[in-house]
This record gives sequence, structure tokens and C-alpha cells, in this order.
Amino acid sequence: IRAVKRQQVGFPKPFRASFNPRLAHDRHRLHRLSHLRRASLADRVGNSIKPFVAGLYGKASMHVPAEIVAEASSLARGTGADCYLPIGGGSTIGLAKALVLSSPAPVLAIPTTYAGSEMTTIYGITERGEKKTGRDERVLPQTVIYDPSLTVGLPVGLSASSGMNAIAHCVEALYAPDGNPVISLIAEEGIRALGEALPVITQNPTDPTARTKALYGAWLAGTALGSTAMGLHHKLCHVLGGGWRLPHAETHCAILPHAMHYNRIAASEAERRICAALRSADAAGGLYDLEAKLGVTTNLAGIGMPQAGLADAARAATQSSYPNPVPLSFDGVLRLLENAYAGIRPGD
Repeated sequence: IRAVKRQQVGFPKPFRASFNPRLAHDRHRLHRLSHLRRASLADRVGNSIKPFVAGLYGKASMHVPAEIVAEASSLARGTGADCYLPIGGGSTIGLAKALVLSSPAPVLAIPTTYAGSEMTTIYGITERGEKKTGRDERVLPQTVIYDPSLTVGLPVGLSASSGMNAIAHCVEALYAPDGNPVISLIAEEGIRALGEALPVITQNPTDPTARTKALYGAWLAGTALGSTAMGLHHKLCHVLGGGWRLPHAETHCAILPHAMHYNRIAASEAERRICAALRSADAAGGLYDLEAKLGVTTNLAGIGMPQAGLADAARAATQSSYPNPVPLSFDGVLRLLENAYAGIRPGD
């Protein structure tokens, strides 16, 4: 049984009009974190609470490099901040979590993508080409504000890949060994919400209903991720991201259909729920078809993975044991990676 501390989660009206600084408590001085790509959005939000901001750090990076954590931690200590305010996606929220481990302080998270990190006790830090992950209740944000208007400027391609990243959380939660009926309901609904919203967003990025539904799906996906153990899919994404610096969300897209295909014979209930959510006859094929419809890159070759590194990645993903429906084998995982490298539709 995994128990976590209580969170305050809100879906407010537009942020500027609705944010109540008391959410951060009058005594707190905020250390604002962001990614360079989202600096202007972070400035817009940050300026609305400027009196509470003690310091700024705008160099959050994917996979949370250890050197970035050290630099941001040093800056935070120098400002006297006692609360972290990450405004952005998984990289920015992941940085705030890493900071908590060395310099404990509450986190008020404002996600602007669909990664779902804000709902979990999971953290990850990359050092010397290896991404190490763990769980620690201290890193769970105390307050999360979901504001769909802050996702409207997220580029279509990143919206789609980030949404598929969230769907991956739901997929693995459905076949996790520590899952339960409630989490399965949450995960299936998360897939359904994102599967309906993302195609609309790719056609009309400013559609408020679709943006709200996608953020709702991301919230469910993060809840599912934080409540269960992840399997082969997430392990491979961490190996590829940490070892070859592949873009995080796009790596999820390339791996997800093939990881589901690998596990299909031992995950019949997950297969059934995914098919129902996507209205597909085949879970792995349905995930691949959704990605093709969204226009995301469905092959590892297209996001910079060298073919020569596939065997090393398979070896790294199978050298230690972790929960997965189908037993891990080097040959099987290498075949999975080869298919993901080529981007072929699973089962074809």
C-alpha cells in the first residue's frame, strides 16, 4: 500500500484573475523555476505574484542533469526562498523535486504540459549518462494549479507528444502488479480523455474545451503514475533519455506501442481497457494509430537514437529486475527496440 501526503489541486478560472497568494502562504518567499522555452509564460505568471518571488532560475533541462540541480540549489539558498514555484512541464517540476531532496521546501506546481509529474512522488536525476529515479514523499507538490489557458501556447507537436507521454503512464498503470480497480478506472478514463482531446488540439490548438479535457486527462495520468510501479516502457525511456539524451516525450511516443505489444500476452485486462478507451480492436495498434493521427514521430531513428546503441540500451534495460507483465529478456527487448527504431506498426 502506498500512502502519500495530501495535496491541494485546483482547476481555476484564468490564472491572473483567480490566483490567491495565500495558496503560497504570506510567510513564503517563492523561488520560481522555468525552462528557457517557456520563459515568457513563466514571466507572465510570475509577474502577477511578483512581490512573493525571491529568485528566478530559467535553465531547467530535460532529464534533470545533476549540474543543473546543483546550480539551481546554490541560487535558491542565496535568495532565502522557502518555497519552490515550478512553472512548466516535467523538466521544470522535476527540477523542483530534485531541489527538495537537497534543500527541503514546499512546492507549488503550475504545470503547462501534460507530463503528470506534479501528481507523483517520483523524481529523476541524470548524472554521467545515467538517469536514476526514485520515490520520496517529500518531493510531492503540496499545491497544484491546473489552468488550461496556460497550455494554449504549447506548440501542437509538443502538446501531442506530451499527451502521449501521459497516456503511457495510464497504460503501464493498467498492468502494474500493485494496481487496483480504482486506479484502473482512473487510467482508462485518462486514456479516453486524452485520446479524444489531442486530435482536436492538433487541428485547433486554442480550443478551450479540448485543452481542459487534455489537462484533466493529464491529472488522471499523473495520479495513476504516482500510485503504481512502472514497467518496461518507463525503464526503456529512462535508459534512452539518460544515456543518449533523447527528447523525453518523443521517446515515450516511439516506445509505447511496442512496449504494449511486448506485454500483450500477459496484460489482457489492460488490453481490453485500452481498446475501449481508444475505440480500437488492438491496444498496441490503436496507440500507434493515434500517434500517426497526431503527427508525432513514431520511430527512434527520427529523434536521434543511433542504431549502434540499441544493443547497449537493451542490455541496460534488462540488467536489473523490476515489475513487468512479461519476463524480460535481452533478445526480446532488443527486438522491441529494433521495431521502435524502424517505427513499424506493431503486429504488422
